[in-house]
Amino acid sequence: MTKRFHLQSAFTLIELMITVIIIGIIAAIALPSYQEQVRKTRRANAQADLLELAGYMERHYGENFSYTAAALPFNESPKEGDSKYYDLAISAVAQDSFTISATPKGPQASDHCGTMTVDETGDHTAQDNNCW
Repeated sequence: MTKRFHLQSAFTLIELMITVIIIGIIAAIALPSYQEQVRKTRRANAQADLLELAGYMERHYGENFSYTAAALPFNESPKEGDSKYYDLAISAVAQDSFTISATPKGPQASDHCGTMTVDETGDHTAQDNNCW
């Protein structure tokens, strides 16, 4: 008589549960890191827009010898795309000084850097000194 053995090639419930737990642990570690990198990228884009607007203000001063009456060419960051993460505004405008601020909004509102500013001297500030 010949005995036949059938080998099963399926996963057991324990193997499947261990795999699900490992994937859950990896996702719990990776997701916050990914979200922080996304916030950091959005912040860098807003900083670039602030510096671009500061350059715009300097060109306006060069042509008019005053910062007053200057209007920003755009007021949200990023300039293109459907999603906007920062409101850009000019404040404290005088003949020889200005301050431009980037206020986070939407999903970027939870960013630890908060509102970032740049002025006519190039000084930039944020709630956290490590943001610039």
